Amino acid sequence: MSYKDQIDLLKLPRHIAVIMDGNGRWAKGKGKLRVFGHHNGVLSVRDVVEGAGELGIEYLTLYTFSAENWSRPKFEVIAIMELLISTLNKEIAKLMKNNVRLNAIGDLNMLPDKCHKELDNAISKTAANTGLVLTLALSYSSRGEIVQAAKKLAAKVQSGELQPADIDEKMFEDNLYTGGMPNPELLIRTSGEYRISNYLLWQIAYAELYFTAKLWPDFRREDLYEAILDFQKRERRFGMTSEQVN
Repeated sequence: MSYKDQIDLLKLPRHIAVIMDGNGRWAKGKGKLRVFGHHNGVLSVRDVVEGAGELGIEYLTLYTFSAENWSRPKFEVIAIMELLISTLNKEIAKLMKNNVRLNAIGDLNMLPDKCHKELDNAISKTAANTGLVLTLALSYSSRGEIVQAAKKLAAKVQSGELQPADIDEKMFEDNLYTGGMPNPELLIRTSGEYRISNYLLWQIAYAELYFTAKLWPDFRREDLYEAILDFQKRERRFGMTSEQVN
């Protein structure tokens, strides 16, 4: 029996976040340049997005390019940006066919103009779709996100629009890049690393963490199903006792 057949469709996580790690090591293991791994990682993205959509997952957020990744070798950064542009162009028809709505979070103004334009175009074309919301975290830093939310609220206090006493967790959360989205219930990281890497630090406060040794280019929908099945076997207490939950 496949993992998919064992999943309880009534207990799906609404939002799954993924740290797609291991492209470079995958390529190096095959004697190729790191860029080769990024290209093959796109195949995993396609399969996982389709698998999540078929199950009925509402939100899937992929850590695509971190703010720290800008410090990588210039050749690799340029190649990743060019890959992003070509992938958006190639995948837009499939996103439309599968009713996927594209979204992006992060310091998007850091993206090259052509890349930003293609991203905006893809987001606009899929805006009316009502299925899976696929969010790409680009030039993303969770600490930076938290700081910008604090600045937005501070500016409102300074202008007299808001009183400090009015600020609560809900208001702060609404000012994050992910405002309006449910917090991830499941965070998956590939490649055998056990780090969060400055990703959705506020949002994953109560997420279940799932780590796999598989490198991202080897990760497919069946691996996603295995992670969801593992999630469904866990007891989520949110500070309560087992007796209270049950």
